[in-house]
Amino acid sequence: MSKPLREDGPPLTERVNDYDEVHFASYLRLLDADAEGADWREAVRIILGVGPDVDPVRAKHIHETHLARARWMTEVGYRHLLDARMQ
Repeated sequence: MSKPLREDGPPLTERVNDYDEVHFASYLRLLDADAEGADWREAVRIILGVGPDVDPVRAKHIHETHLARARWMTEVGYRHLLDARMQ
């Protein structure tokens, strides 16, 4: 993954932000991996390029925060994408 990750997770704004747009494909891949029951270690390594063996606490946090933001995108954030296109 060549897109830089924030150590503390995606910015938690009320609207879709630039970070979300850059990581949109990764969010979708995280959601797919989660739905398929993939191990979080494999997902964070392959999708986000973070080695869980080096720093498992950091890797788990990055996985959880990005997966949570991906879920937010499916529940709330997508509406903002539609609003922008309908104006």
